[in-house]
Parts: sequence; structure tokens; C-alpha cells
Amino acid sequence: MKSYTLSDLASINENETKPARFAVIGNPVQHSLSPQLHQPALDSLGIDARYVRVEVESGKVAEAFDQLFEAGFLGINVTVPHKLEALEACHAVDPAAASMGAVNTIVFDKDGKRTGFNTDGPGFARAIREEFSVDLGDLKVIIIGAGGGAGRAIATQCIIENCSQVILVNRTLEKLAPLKDQLTELISREDLEGPRDRIEIMSLDDPQLESAIDASELIINTTSVGLNSADPSPFPSRWVEPHHLVYDTIYNPARTRLLRDAEAQGARIANGLSLLLHQGALSLEYWLNQDAPLGAMREGVQTALKG
Repeated sequence: MKSYTLSDLASINENETKPARFAVIGNPVQHSLSPQLHQPALDSLGIDARYVRVEVESGKVAEAFDQLFEAGFLGINVTVPHKLEALEACHAVDPAAASMGAVNTIVFDKDGKRTGFNTDGPGFARAIREEFSVDLGDLKVIIIGAGGGAGRAIATQCIIENCSQVILVNRTLEKLAPLKDQLTELISREDLEGPRDRIEIMSLDDPQLESAIDASELIINTTSVGLNSADPSPFPSRWVEPHHLVYDTIYNPARTRLLRDAEAQGARIANGLSLLLHQGALSLEYWLNQDAPLGAMREGVQTALKG
């Protein structure tokens, strides 16, 4: 499946049986599995539309949105490195997305007004419910790699879900102090009142990390450690115990060293495929105002990963 550029938009529907109406933008974007996730959904729902990839240079996101709307597009997904730029290019932003500091889903209205959402956080909450049959808000959580975009989105969702404990861990504390301040501010909202000290930050080399993991119920890896088969676990695997739930946001490979070791320790495990699925399903629901066909989407992305 090819990728397009903005200069291709004028002719994007030539010799095509279905018009391009939805897209993912990024740079690079060829690796994105979004088409394999969304096209089966559109086909299953009987919607006469294509979902395509469009490569967009940094600094041109707002221009891209204008051109995509003019070309007849109805909704856009945004991947790296454009999630912050996309937020700044929106006319309106969902409050949760504003708290997460990034947008990954754009909805156009009939006049071209752009509303931005972030489906990573709520998609994660759905993934935890699916994988472990428990609500995210009922768990004590520790996030390894909380300084990145995915870590921030998940941490914000944990606060929105009123988790009683959220421990943020990163290689350095540089990015975590301002994140803790933002999350503490979020707790101050009337509907999210709770103990402010439930948010802790620590570095990966903190001597208290082992006890922090032990006191947690859900361990989340949002680092890139594990993408290569030779990668170690991001922390000593012997710290994982049978009472833990371990979620790795990496889905390819399906079983990272962390997940293999955690399962051997008796913990319940899950990979990031369910997050990919549910964040995509939420995007589709924003665009179409109907339930996403999860079965078709799951089959589409699993087939792509096998290929």
C-alpha cells in the first residue's frame, strides 16, 4: 500500500474505485499500520471510502489539514512527529487531549473546522479492561518511560480514571517534574479530587524502584526497550511477581523480553496490540458516530503483522 504526499492530493482518486476520505499523516508514515486497521472497518461498515497514508513535513501540518479538507477528507489520524503540531493547528481541542499535550485524531466539520482528540489514553483504558477484566481506575500503576508521548497520555488517563497510585519512572527526572505538576493540577479539578501525593516520580536507577514496582499492581512499559529481540527488560525481571499485571505498549514483537520473563514469573501479561486496536476504534467512532467493528479491525492488523 503506497504513501502519498500533499502534492498527490489533486489526483489521489484518479483510477480508484473508492474515494480517499480518511488518512494518517506522519513523517515517515510508510510504516503505519493504520490503513490495515481502518480499511477493514470501513469495508465492514459498507462505507465507500479509502483510508490512506500521507507523508507531511514538519511545519506543514496546518497546511496539510487545509489541503486534506479541500480534497474531501473527513477525518485524520496523526502519528509522530506531528502530534504536538496537530494540537496547535486545531480550532478546538478536547480537554483530555489538551491535558495530554498531543492530538492524534482530527475531525472536520462541514465548514472545515478542526477538532482534535487524543484516543491513546482512553484507548489504553479500554485495552486494560479487555486484557485483564479490570478497570484501570481500580489499579495502582507504575509507568516505565513516562517521559515520552505515550507515557504522558497514559499517565493523564490514569489520573482521569482516578487511580489511587501513579508512579512515573523515566531514565532522567527532567521531563517528569513538569508532568507531575500538570497532573497534580488536573487532580485539583472539582470532578477529580483526590490525594495529591498519589503521584510519585523516580528515575530508572532509583534504589527505591524495586519496592515501588512491588507496591504496584499494573506495570506499564512505554519505552522502546524491547523493539529489538536482543533488548533486555527495562528493569530486572526478577522484580515482577505473580500479583502483577504487566502491559508492554510494544506489539511487534508480540512478546518482548519483559513479557516473556514476567509470564515466567507467574504474572499476567499483554502487549500493545489492544491499545493500537482501541485507540483506532475510538478515532473511527469520532468520525462516523457509530460503533467500530473491532473484529474486522483486529483481523486486519493481525494479518498485516503476520505478513
